[in-house]
Amino acid sequence: MPFIDPSELAAREPKPGWTGRFFHSEHMTFAYYDIVPGSAVHPHHHDEEEVWHVIEGELEMALDGTTRIVGAGEAVVVPSGVEHGAAAKSPCRVIIVDYPLREKVGGVATR
Repeated sequence: MPFIDPSELAAREPKPGWTGRFFHSEHMTFAYYDIVPGSAVHPHHHDEEEVWHVIEGELEMALDGTTRIVGAGEAVVVPSGVEHGAAAKSPCRVIIVDYPLREKVGGVATR
């Protein structure tokens, strides 16, 4: 499936307030999220490298002991094994890319 329209994919809610649509390339997992203000993901870490790209809104990102507000057009690179968390400060749209593939996000299958 080389051409993908994320709006046509099934929506899943791995965390309250985080509605995502997921797909995979050969080596990466892509998550397109709509996030409700005040919704958060607790500090955690995982083996996958992760890039967060904020499309709309503002997201408070905590990364390895540093917290910053990330706005539309900005990105955050989360290295493998580094603790991070996020909280929506406004309605947000975010694209998150993981390498290598993630089979589950928040206990929810991405396939």
